[in-house]
Amino acid sequence: MCGVVGNWRVELIEAHRDLFQPPADFPGAAQGSPECDAGWRDVLDRLCIRIRAIIQADGGSFKFSQIKEKYGTLRVYWDGALSPDADARVEQAIALAEARSAVTCEVCGEEGRLREGAWLTTRCEAHSEGRPSVQHRSGLENIYMVRHFVEGRRFVTCRRYDRQNDVFVDVDPTSLGIEE
Repeated sequence: MCGVVGNWRVELIEAHRDLFQPPADFPGAAQGSPECDAGWRDVLDRLCIRIRAIIQADGGSFKFSQIKEKYGTLRVYWDGALSPDADARVEQAIALAEARSAVTCEVCGEEGRLREGAWLTTRCEAHSEGRPSVQHRSGLENIYMVRHFVEGRRFVTCRRYDRQNDVFVDVDPTSLGIEE
């Protein structure tokens, strides 16, 4: 889906009308119309397919309210009413899409890296415009940390995004030098 033909935003919205709920006569005016470049089209299509499967299995209502690039990665916001389980699965699907955007060139859809400049962007080498990659401490690339509290005690969970398999893989925080 990386080849850009016509207006990719309208094509995405038309393919997933149930999730965007656009005006009948002008799909491009749908609330939640993506505000990013075409390189993330596949990321968004995967997200829509996942969300549709969740909604069909669980019921409830869902509508994108905003999809945009911020700090070099995708941000997705939505409105609706879902069961707690479906809500958690939608949030997981969104987290996967946001993580994939951090390693996918926003211009062409090839593998990319977060790059520094006047703005943070995610670009492949060909579209980097000479911008250096954001430096990560070795071993912490594509790590997502979640801090939560249970009964007054703090817990840290870590996971690494695996682009090849489009999944999160749990990582032991202590192996990264992070104490709970």
